[in-house]
Amino acid sequence: MKVLGAGSTVIMTECTSLQFVSPFAFEAMQKVDVVRLASLSDPELRLLLPCLVRMALCAPADQSQSWAQDKKLILRLLSGVEAVNSIVALLSVDFHALEQDASKEQQLRHKLGGGTGESILVSQLQHGLTLEFEHSDSPRRLRLVLSELLAIMNKVSESSGEFFIKSSELFESPVYLEEAADVLCILQAELPSLLPIVDVAEALLHVRNGAWFLCLLVANVPDSFNEVCRGLIKNGERQDEESLGGRRRTDALRFLCKMNPSQALKVRGMVVEECHLPGLGVALTLDHTKNEVSEDGVSDLVCFVSGLLLGTNAKVRTWFGTFIRNGQQRKRETSSSVLWQMRRQLLLELMGILPTVRSARAVEEADMETEPSVSVCSGLKEEHVVKASALLRLYCALMGIAGLKPTEEEAEQLLQLMTSRPPATPAGVRFVSLSFCMLLAFSTLVSTPEQEQLMVVWLSWMIKEEAYFESTSGVSASFGEMLLLVAMYFHSSQLSAIIDLVCSTLGMKIVIKPSSLSRMKTIFTQEIFTEQVVTAHAVRVPVTSNLSANITGFLPIHCIYQLLRSRSFTKHKVSIKDWIYRQLCETSTPLHPQLLPLIDVYINSVLTPASKSNPEATNQPVTEQEILNIFQGVTGSDNVRLNQRFSITAQLLVLYYVLSYEEALLANTKTLAAMQRKPKSYSSSLMDQIPIKFLIRQAQGLQQELGGLHSALLRLLATNYPHLCIVDDWICEEEITGTDALLRRMLLTNNAKNHSPEQLQEAFSAVPVSHTQVMQILEHLTLLSASELIPYAEVLTSNMNQLLNSGVPRRILQTVNKLWMVLNTVMPRRLWVMTVNALQPSIKFVRQQKYTQNDLMIDPLIVLRCDQRVHRCPPLMDITLHMLNGYLLASKAYLSAHLKETAEQDRPSQNNSLGLIGQTDGPEVTREELKNALLAAQDSAAVQILLEICLPTEEEKAKGTNADSLPRNVQSVITTSTPNKGTEEGEDNLLCNLREVQCLICCLLHQMYIADPNIAKLVHFQGYPCELLPLTVAGIPSMHICLDFIPELIAQPELEKQIFAIQLLSHLCIQYALPKSLSVARLAVNVMGTLLTVLTQAKRYAFFMPTLPSLVSFCRAFPPLYEDIMSLLIQIGQVCASDVATQTRDIDPIITRLQQIKEKPSRWSGVCKDPSYKNGSRDIGSMDPDVQLCHCIESTIIEIINMSVSGI
Repeated sequence: MKVLGAGSTVIMTECTSLQFVSPFAFEAMQKVDVVRLASLSDPELRLLLPCLVRMALCAPADQSQSWAQDKKLILRLLSGVEAVNSIVALLSVDFHALEQDASKEQQLRHKLGGGTGESILVSQLQHGLTLEFEHSDSPRRLRLVLSELLAIMNKVSESSGEFFIKSSELFESPVYLEEAADVLCILQAELPSLLPIVDVAEALLHVRNGAWFLCLLVANVPDSFNEVCRGLIKNGERQDEESLGGRRRTDALRFLCKMNPSQALKVRGMVVEECHLPGLGVALTLDHTKNEVSEDGVSDLVCFVSGLLLGTNAKVRTWFGTFIRNGQQRKRETSSSVLWQMRRQLLLELMGILPTVRSARAVEEADMETEPSVSVCSGLKEEHVVKASALLRLYCALMGIAGLKPTEEEAEQLLQLMTSRPPATPAGVRFVSLSFCMLLAFSTLVSTPEQEQLMVVWLSWMIKEEAYFESTSGVSASFGEMLLLVAMYFHSSQLSAIIDLVCSTLGMKIVIKPSSLSRMKTIFTQEIFTEQVVTAHAVRVPVTSNLSANITGFLPIHCIYQLLRSRSFTKHKVSIKDWIYRQLCETSTPLHPQLLPLIDVYINSVLTPASKSNPEATNQPVTEQEILNIFQGVTGSDNVRLNQRFSITAQLLVLYYVLSYEEALLANTKTLAAMQRKPKSYSSSLMDQIPIKFLIRQAQGLQQELGGLHSALLRLLATNYPHLCIVDDWICEEEITGTDALLRRMLLTNNAKNHSPEQLQEAFSAVPVSHTQVMQILEHLTLLSASELIPYAEVLTSNMNQLLNSGVPRRILQTVNKLWMVLNTVMPRRLWVMTVNALQPSIKFVRQQKYTQNDLMIDPLIVLRCDQRVHRCPPLMDITLHMLNGYLLASKAYLSAHLKETAEQDRPSQNNSLGLIGQTDGPEVTREELKNALLAAQDSAAVQILLEICLPTEEEKAKGTNADSLPRNVQSVITTSTPNKGTEEGEDNLLCNLREVQCLICCLLHQMYIADPNIAKLVHFQGYPCELLPLTVAGIPSMHICLDFIPELIAQPELEKQIFAIQLLSHLCIQYALPKSLSVARLAVNVMGTLLTVLTQAKRYAFFMPTLPSLVSFCRAFPPLYEDIMSLLIQIGQVCASDVATQTRDIDPIITRLQQIKEKPSRWSGVCKDPSYKNGSRDIGSMDPDVQLCHCIESTIIEIINMSVSGI
């Protein structure tokens, strides 16, 4: 280290006696300003002669008249200088021959391994290098300097990065320095390929006076400044203060930048870019800082070092941090150290902004009860606050990231600055927050009792001045909340949270040991903020007005959140409900991220006691009246909503609170029952008055601003209100809120807005006489938005019963359906109740019952107890089915919630009476099974009622409408060869109201079957009229799932179920001719063969008469079953014949025909054209069941043969 120290001294002193090129002269050379050059003194001009002489003698590229004049001035300027002659002689040498000799010498050096043997450039020297230079002519001088320079450059290339100092008389003799510099500049200018200027600059670092030679070289080639600087930096050391070479390189670059100060900051940027020579970057910044005029602003030194340590580039941060650490490891820092100079400059800046009045009197005044406006008498000046904050962050970065260990003087001055009192401005609030966090991060700055007392006084001043600062500065995120938050963290021993808070406020990640906070914890918890003080103070803190994500920093909500988590309010019996309610009301978009966690932890504190020993230690929930106040005026026209008192954000947050509260209450039922607590649940009437769907729709358009609130609300809805999450409704909403809605708004006229609900009621009253007025008003209403339609909802629903009368145009019904669907997107629950009550059957002298939402959730089938005319009015039937689907989903959620609420009611009695520990879960399982059974019965009953509606009435049967008209009519329309009459009849049947209602019902049943396939299984095990099978199989796409349970249905002991299964299977095989259908059909044929052997005569007739036609469908779908089915039919015929053989011989001709048909089917292919063979009408005079069965068999076989032969 002593050697390095001595070397450093040499570096600083070796060039002090030499004259460098001034910035004025360098700028004149850069711009070729002849006037400025003429004003230079002779010593200054002497340094620039090589370039000026070449400029005057060489042929210029610029042939302009102005340059010709400038050249004359240069020649006049040089005419009086004696040294010009020697430079002219140097330029007269044959440089081509010189370059060839130099190349040969380099090759010779490579062969000899770099040894100092014979030189081609210079013959054997008779004297020393200095004397030879003095006695030599110009060509030999060039050769001497070139040989010496090439030797140094070769040694540099072979040194492998190890620095050395080359002793050279030629570059050290003060007498010949100027002549040697002239030769050097001429050589580099004339031989640029042999002597690249960057390599020459690198070699000059290894000789005495190298920095001076380098500056002269660059001054004579001013365009090479950036190239030389970048090359020196790129080849430099990562830590320049650690080595002699690094310090020499740094000094050389500093001399270059002093010569060209305008490029100093650009060179500093190269330093940071390459992560080399950190001392140079600091030194250049110090040089620049000394030239700064402004004293109040943040200095360039503070900005530069802060940018290195707090920037996003981790490589730069690590590089500069190493520079700080290595600088501290040296035993003694001298004033020549760049790090020492930087620390001294920073300390001077810090002391320059400290308050001038800082005495014991100020401390005493702080303890006195003074007005807030008086307590800042010894504070920082307002113009110094920003600079003070920047200095604090810089020292934090130096100590926390770079590992700087402050001296006693630095620690004392830092503490004085941190405990100073800024003015009440936003910058002052920021300064106090930074000071407070720095005290927490670096508690070692407080080492003496006097300093600790100073800190306590300052913290007490913070608490007292917090309200004044917030009111004066206009900053809602004040340091008072941070104090409160830290106090709460200390009380709950959440030291890691304090560390995160400190790092977040300071804006940097630093390592803070939790053990270093122990003394601060004692001061906070015992002297300044006891837990009771914290809790009482938190409630008095005013809520943040218009709280949103745009308000950053630490707010009262953060403090309340932490106190709720630690259960401090319940522990000290402090009510926090009103504060939370007020804060929820004072919210706006974008949503603050702390609001949802605050609601969640508040709900937990309401439901869950702080301890089992004190089950009553809970917070109070928000009252129902307070909740209703939030939603006043939330629905209605746009004008009403503009005058709302509370924002949509507040309403959505309260909705989230209510839904989350109810969900948490159900989830914690068992725990609360074990603690014998029953918190109050919000009434169903309250939930009915909250426009949930309207609010969700509003939230959907604000998803970006609401953060995760919209998705959280959807999750709660899907769990607790599935009837508000029907997929069809979402699709309908997309249509209502899409482009079509915008076009409708463009068509909106004043007439549409002027129609009042009273006018709509009058129009409905006139429906029996005229439909025009009501049609016109309804068409205008379709142009309104969903929220604008809400006032018309009651009139619209209450008059639906009138629309069931005959003669009402279909267009009115469809428009009412359309308006109802639009209203369903904003007020579904209230709309459903009004619609169900309006569509009740009107019975004379019987008062209609008014159903409530609760009634309909308990018994959804009430929806289907409507006026029978609805069943043949497709637009209103569509509404009814929509409501039915919703209430079935609502009933499931209602029963699940009811089960959770009452889960513990019968547990104690059951357990006590049975006395069996192992059976404690028995009652719950039974209740769950009962609930599932009730829901299954409810769903199946709804399906059965809907299927019954699909059956034609007696009047419709008289008109010729059949339940299975869809597949038959479609087939007839496609295959008929006489399109006139048949097509007209088919179209009449297809376009009837019954057909449309059947389609609507089939769509709903399809959704129900897909949602729960067990419903389909249950309904088909119950059975329904076989006339509906063609309709259900063709109209319900999900009927193919019946193939899974038909084998089980066939295996049932009841004959009716077996018949229904085979009939169902026959239709499914035609609709879905799949391999699975084939296997089930084969099973059915085998079962029929088995039953033939075990059934009695009466049962045989009852079974085979309805099932034999199904065999035709099996053969049509699967021809491979032909042989098995024919054998089965012959076998059935033989069994029937044997039963009547003893009574009559009439059956023999039939048996004979059956045998002939089986052996030669082609002869009987046309027999089916005879009507007597249809439905077994031949020999019908015999009423014997077996005879009738035989005729039926014969007809079946002939139909199969005809079908197979004709290819149908």
